[in-house]
Amino acid sequence: MGITCPVDLDTQLLRSEVSRIYARVAVEPGGQFHFHRGPAYAAGFLGYDPAELAALPDSATTAFAGIANPHSIGPLREGETVLDVGCGAGMDLLLAARRVGPAGRAIGIDMTRAMRDRACAAAAAAGLPNVEVHVADATALPLPDAAVDVVISNGVLNLVPEKEKAFREIHRVLRPGGRLHLADITLDGELGEEARRNIDLWAG
Repeated sequence: MGITCPVDLDTQLLRSEVSRIYARVAVEPGGQFHFHRGPAYAAGFLGYDPAELAALPDSATTAFAGIANPHSIGPLREGETVLDVGCGAGMDLLLAARRVGPAGRAIGIDMTRAMRDRACAAAAAAGLPNVEVHVADATALPLPDAAVDVVISNGVLNLVPEKEKAFREIHRVLRPGGRLHLADITLDGELGEEARRNIDLWAG
């Protein structure tokens, strides 16, 4: 997570490539990709409860492409407001909505409109009116200061070139005493300059 972009890297191109890949996942979740997807992967490798996943619409679970289970970090409480940064098709978001109950809120943001539409449709199919989803970037969250109790994110911040800006935004929207349930990819060493300039590696 400490890896930074070269200052002259075309971050707009990087964002476009990330958005293109995950728009493909939203439209064709069973297609050929280099990363794992779906509920069997989530339950078998990441520790999600298969019964909980089976209760969600397929539209949310088949396009799941996370890398761990942010819900295993700690409980979400009735009535809390939860923000899912990079919610994708909505699997983690819908699980959060069920945990916080009708008195709580589950807010998703995703930079890919196709994923946002898929998450909204899944929330409607699941009968969860306490879910809202916005098209937005992790570095410019469309929420006021101190608006949420918990931020969750699953395999998303490693795709963001300006990580410090994203973490500042997370800190800004969290209430005092708020929690961050972060599941993501980390490195234990610096990457070389060639790798850090490779858009395909960043997007992947």
